[in-house]
Amino acid sequence: MRHGVRLAIDVGKVRVGVARSDAAGMMAVPVSTLARDGALSDIAQLVEEYEALEVVVGLPLNLSGAYTPSTDDAVGFAHDIRGAVRVPVRMVDERLSTVSAVSVLQQGGTGSRKQRPIVDQVAAVILLQHTLDTERSQGVPAGFLLEERPHHD
Repeated sequence: MRHGVRLAIDVGKVRVGVARSDAAGMMAVPVSTLARDGALSDIAQLVEEYEALEVVVGLPLNLSGAYTPSTDDAVGFAHDIRGAVRVPVRMVDERLSTVSAVSVLQQGGTGSRKQRPIVDQVAAVILLQHTLDTERSQGVPAGFLLEERPHHD
């Protein structure tokens, strides 16, 4: 397991959820929910503040694993992040992370109106925890570095 803080980003159309790990890569915790407009400078600042090893961006594939317009949007935003930070950007499959986040919030008694501001943040935590658990169990980082982006139709 690599040592260092990871920052995770769940890209939404309006908001961006941010989570971070501890330096040992054991646990993901929420950081904030940012307005998508202007989020790049905030993300760059968080990378510096936490001395992040890398930024993990959720790759929203459909259930069969195919790219969708949301996937293209997230990859585009990840490229923007890569241009704004000095650390690697990793794309990790996030299928069902938002669905899981909504479920967690509902089970905790958070109503749908109160969920909106934090669902992206919770989804980022779920994405990052999955990423950490995968690296710990498999011995290699999850997903792929943005520079290694596979071609799709």
